[in-house]
Amino acid sequence: MGQVVTPRSLRSFAAVKTSAEGFDSISGRKVTAVAGLIAVASVSGAKAQQSDLPPVTVDAPVARPKPAASKPSPEQIRARNALRRAAREKQQQVAPVPFPNAGGLSADRDPYADPAAPYKVDHLQASSKFPEPILNTPKSITVLSREVLDDKNATNLKQAVLSTAGVSLGTGEGGNAFGDRFFIRGFDARNDIFINGIRDPGVSVRENFFTEQVEILRGPASSFAGRGTAGGAINIVTKQATTQGSFYNMDTTFGTDQTKRVVLDVNQVINPTLAIRAGGLFQDADVAGRNYVTDNRNGGFVAATWKPVDTVKVTADYVHTNLFGIPDFGVPYYRPGAIGSGSQQFTNTYGGPFPQFGVNRNNFYGLVYRDFFDVRQDIGGLNAEVQITPDLTLSDKVGVSRSINNYLGTLPEAPITTNPNPALWTLSANPQSRYQVTDVLANQSEATYKFNDSAGFKHTAVLGVEVSRETASIDTYTGLSSEALPGGTTSGSITGVNIFNPQDTFLATGLNPTLTGKPTNIAIDTASPYLLDTANYHDLVLLNGGIRYDDYNIHTSGYGSGALANVFGQQQAEFGLPSFNLGLTLKPQPNGSVYVAYATSSNPVGAEFDGTSTAYGGLANVIPGNANQIFGPEKNKAIEIGTKWELFDRHLLLTAALFQTTKDNAREAFNVTNASNQTTSCPYIGSTVSCIIAGASYYVRGIDLGVGGKITDKWSVFGGLVLMQSQVTQSNVPHANIPQPLLFTSNVGLPLANVAPQSFSLLTKYQLNDTWELGGQAVYRSKIYGGTLLAANQGTQIPSYWRFDAFAEAKVDKHWTVKLFVNNIFNKTYYDALYQSAAPFVLEAPGRAAYLVLSARY
Repeated sequence: MGQVVTPRSLRSFAAVKTSAEGFDSISGRKVTAVAGLIAVASVSGAKAQQSDLPPVTVDAPVARPKPAASKPSPEQIRARNALRRAAREKQQQVAPVPFPNAGGLSADRDPYADPAAPYKVDHLQASSKFPEPILNTPKSITVLSREVLDDKNATNLKQAVLSTAGVSLGTGEGGNAFGDRFFIRGFDARNDIFINGIRDPGVSVRENFFTEQVEILRGPASSFAGRGTAGGAINIVTKQATTQGSFYNMDTTFGTDQTKRVVLDVNQVINPTLAIRAGGLFQDADVAGRNYVTDNRNGGFVAATWKPVDTVKVTADYVHTNLFGIPDFGVPYYRPGAIGSGSQQFTNTYGGPFPQFGVNRNNFYGLVYRDFFDVRQDIGGLNAEVQITPDLTLSDKVGVSRSINNYLGTLPEAPITTNPNPALWTLSANPQSRYQVTDVLANQSEATYKFNDSAGFKHTAVLGVEVSRETASIDTYTGLSSEALPGGTTSGSITGVNIFNPQDTFLATGLNPTLTGKPTNIAIDTASPYLLDTANYHDLVLLNGGIRYDDYNIHTSGYGSGALANVFGQQQAEFGLPSFNLGLTLKPQPNGSVYVAYATSSNPVGAEFDGTSTAYGGLANVIPGNANQIFGPEKNKAIEIGTKWELFDRHLLLTAALFQTTKDNAREAFNVTNASNQTTSCPYIGSTVSCIIAGASYYVRGIDLGVGGKITDKWSVFGGLVLMQSQVTQSNVPHANIPQPLLFTSNVGLPLANVAPQSFSLLTKYQLNDTWELGGQAVYRSKIYGGTLLAANQGTQIPSYWRFDAFAEAKVDKHWTVKLFVNNIFNKTYYDALYQSAAPFVLEAPGRAAYLVLSARY
């Protein structure tokens, strides 16, 4: 049959179809035109029926091959994936607001947490260094979201962290400052605290009113964070301004411990590209179960976010806090059955804190008209991110801070219990003072590049350089020795203080302490290049690795006062600290992962920064004329095997890990009493000298379990269980008087001090209906042994304890909620920390207290 011309109606349709296919080939989508074909054919058929022309016979159309659609380019695929992620994020933002956040504002939420399960955090703040979700990150990580902090009623960092398994508290031994001194997995982490990724080395007391979440990274993290971090690191994420919406929040608290607290938090969207957030704090409070101790606070913060275009983001923030009042240095420790005499002798039983033996737990051993603490922090940050291409992002972060730790307190030490009448037992009230100013200036520059390799791995590589300068000026108060007090000594201590009824609490000393004016000055300069890479193979296999090199330089001057300052003069040490980490993650299911990881870190002399003796991380020539107290860095290495699973619609994260961290070239305290036991670094100079030697080793191993999120739509849980075993494996320190049953001739075989072998915490809440919610918290700590720098060798301990809290919340309307907390329901007497000394004291935790919190959300 001859060629047949297609009717005009069909020719028009074919043109449309061809045009549509051309458009779809660009977008990469297939679109069907069947509906259009039916419509056109119907119209054409109707016209044919009305026509007078003779019928035309048309062969069935021959199927013609469609133009081959072009394959989407990598840029188009990434753009499509970005649109999908944006759609998912938008869907999350409009998800139903979980009780009890009255107001329903999606902008007023932890941006890193699961919106439907705020106890579960999905991402860390440092998204460049940790680009994968926590589920796929080969490291044990505990994140306290803002909702967790609120339900724990944790108003400062100490309360938040100590109610978390695997973390314990230390005190200010060896000339170190009293403050937030945490131990993570048994390792001192007081200098491993960060604020928005910038190290905050000033040992301080930190508030939570400006905190979005607290991230606890366990295990060595030097390739991520730099020096130290043997047991882990703590990163405080501050609240940032958001363009998602304006909100106006206020929380007012009244407590049975005389707490009066108001917190304001306001976010204002200026325009779609700019938002400002500001907040303030006022608190006036006592401490439950402790006479005369006060805990007053005030502060404010401001933050701004500016996104002039989609590829540029600039954030800035500033925080000021001031915590002040009368400090609490705890209660004395009872050591019955002393062997021999002298403060260095051990006892044949462990003894315990004096309230365990009949002393009133409320006893205060300080001087109300003399003691004080005044802790201030000013923290500023500026961060700029520029997306050069869809694959390349440049960022620069500047952090500036000043911390002032200023206090004068009283240590209840050296009890004398030889009198047969306990009512006549006494102790020495030893003044402890400090004025430390710490300044930090740091800059982190990073380039993040995403690319695919020939093996099918998607890489996120980070090349960065961090440069920082940390300085501290550490002074003490003088004039204490001039006190005309009963039992006063030239050192300022007051002897003869009755243990059961301290009589000097309200002494009007007429004292006007002044600073010595001869501070210890410390400066640390660090320059650190690093390279991190996370490679993801189709969400089935993930490889994680990183290397970092810290050029660490510390110099000090002005130790001591008087003649000693001239003797000690200046000291300097410089170390190159390489570190690396490796991780392999396998994903048997999209909601699960199994991983193995290895990491290293280093602790150079002076890394703890606030120490004025080598015994506790400082750089100090404790023996005049001997410079051998500058040791090489302690070396840490850790291995961890773990698994993580998201259950219950992926709103509950379960984690489990086996770990071991080993420290080599560790430093330990050593007393030189005569020429026969001197060492190269500790020569005998005619008198007993307390000094430090290096070369010890020890390990901490255990299991770490965690849970966070929702089991059902109404039931939330957050908690963990950590079981640890520690042991000294190499030591040069002899100990002949170790108490029974610890029959050792040296530190070898002893456990570590300040380690709780078992710790557990569980926070849970349940939504009864649209109005009421009930919750509570249980915390357990096993006994903690005391000791010197390294081992639990003093024959002292603080007992294990259980503590229980509860809360109930009522949602009054969409704007107002009322919440009632009862902390330490059973008024348990327990202790947070033990001073590492042969004549220790212990820090007592607060007693029972109830708090009523009235919250407004607009």
